[in-house]
Amino acid sequence: MRNSNASRSGSRRSRSGGQHGQTKKGRPAGELRWVPLGGMGEIGKNLSFFEYGEEILVVDCGLKFPEEEMLGIDFVIPDAQYLVENRHRIQGIFLTHGHEDHIGGLPFILPKLDVPVYGTRLTLGLVENKLNEACPRYRPKLVEIRAGETTQAGSFSVQGISVCHSIPDSLGFAIRTPVGLVVHTGDFKLDATPIDGRITDYSAFAELGKEGVLLLLSDSTNVEREGFTASERTVGQTFEQLFRLYKDRRIVISTFASNLHRAQQVFQTAARYNRKVALVGRSMISYVELARKLGYVDAPDDLFISQQDIESTPPNRLVVLTTGSQGEPFSGLVLMSKGEHRQIRLGSKDLVVISATPIPGNEKLVSRTVNLLFACGAEVVYDRSQAIHVSGHASKEELKIILSLVRPKCFAAVHGEYRHQVRHVQLARELGVPAKQVFVLTNGDVLKLVDGKGQISGRVPSGSVLVDGVALGESEGSLLRERRELAEDGLIALSLVVDEQFRIASPISIESKGFLHCQDAKDLYREMEGAVRKALEPLAGHPETDPDSVPTLIRKKLRDVLSRYSRTYPTLIPLVTRLGQPTPTKGRKRSAA
Repeated sequence: MRNSNASRSGSRRSRSGGQHGQTKKGRPAGELRWVPLGGMGEIGKNLSFFEYGEEILVVDCGLKFPEEEMLGIDFVIPDAQYLVENRHRIQGIFLTHGHEDHIGGLPFILPKLDVPVYGTRLTLGLVENKLNEACPRYRPKLVEIRAGETTQAGSFSVQGISVCHSIPDSLGFAIRTPVGLVVHTGDFKLDATPIDGRITDYSAFAELGKEGVLLLLSDSTNVEREGFTASERTVGQTFEQLFRLYKDRRIVISTFASNLHRAQQVFQTAARYNRKVALVGRSMISYVELARKLGYVDAPDDLFISQQDIESTPPNRLVVLTTGSQGEPFSGLVLMSKGEHRQIRLGSKDLVVISATPIPGNEKLVSRTVNLLFACGAEVVYDRSQAIHVSGHASKEELKIILSLVRPKCFAAVHGEYRHQVRHVQLARELGVPAKQVFVLTNGDVLKLVDGKGQISGRVPSGSVLVDGVALGESEGSLLRERRELAEDGLIALSLVVDEQFRIASPISIESKGFLHCQDAKDLYREMEGAVRKALEPLAGHPETDPDSVPTLIRKKLRDVLSRYSRTYPTLIPLVTRLGQPTPTKGRKRSAA
């Protein structure tokens, strides 16, 4: 793992003019600003920063998975343009843990910032793997931190707090600033019997509460769930029952690749029942290999077999641990459900366990996968009531405990949809936080903290950036709109050749995709050819005509014809090649709906 050249005493020194008066850009030196750029009103895409004087401290840099209407988009990352423009002021990026919604945006954002990244050993290992794959030439500055240690970054002093989550080595942060103490819980739950024995540090939160906390930022994901979140060990007990009950079947278990506690329990149960384990899915293999290498997962080498040995292994001696619990189109479980996996053909001798609940927006994908698995003849266990999955997030009573321990002057709900944030601030009011000092923010809102009080004041640019392979595009731009138009209305491409006098010199070629396929198509094509000829008749013998105007004239005539066949227009792309010209004239403008 690469270590930063920056010492623990801080990455870049403050350029602030001090704690009194004004900074160079007019920001009051006694004012702390907290700004979320992602993670408000949504699950995922977590990114926020603190700003004091001329210094910035960033917490997390994640992604979220696309919604169903985001056609062809791989995932969504925060718009970090504000940070890019102010990168010289950034003291570092501090990561709470290694889930994609907290580190997944780094390969796209970090090279533009080129600042130190602080995280625990496992978190940085996952970050390094991602960066090596996505941008191998970039050399990040990675600095390892541990729970209980304090790291100085400019005017910010950051103390790691051990918290229990569904991935090892998770942290909350106590951030001491010249204005006051801020506590960021990260993603957490209060599991008294965690798999790795690393519980959430109650005493640290209690000590911080005694010290006096200006602002608490707390995980809101499970605020609507009453009581306490069940321990991860309950899933291990369910695995034990399933292995005993289905001892004559091959067992296929699908879960999040990053849920290493879950994977550890699968390995332990498989070993007790004398079964081998095959890992399926690139991310599953990558996570488990790294966790074993760093000592976060304990499993002997002879427990595992390669995918090539699956077919030769007796079904009752095999467990397959695979990706696909969210119905991802090219994941291991989905390929199995479609009968497209190279090594695994599911049938009546298989038990499939989906050890996860659908992320909001993935319900249809998961449901479709479950139906396909039943169609294969397999027995499928997927109901939450069977205790095959527990959340990694705190439920209502656990959130109350943290609020009671920390006793903040100000409170803001983070990491959740809008209703979760509202419910969480209501809970904070019930626990004694002043009503005027609890805040529901949206991405880009600025929470100013001055003289022990908070106020939402102003905004910074924020939004979403869509990632399609290696291409980036603005969420508000034309990319999705064009894809929706193609999906809804189809496309007609028309190609013709004209001479220098704009007379048609060859047969007109028309291709239609996704628009009209019926007996009327031939008549339509004839009418379209006639419309093109009428559009060009006035131009014949006028070589001075602007070639760029020709596609627009053609498109107008075609819309007159198409209006008799459909209530909507397809995308029209006229390509006009003029003899004697170096390149064809393309009609790039969109047709009106």
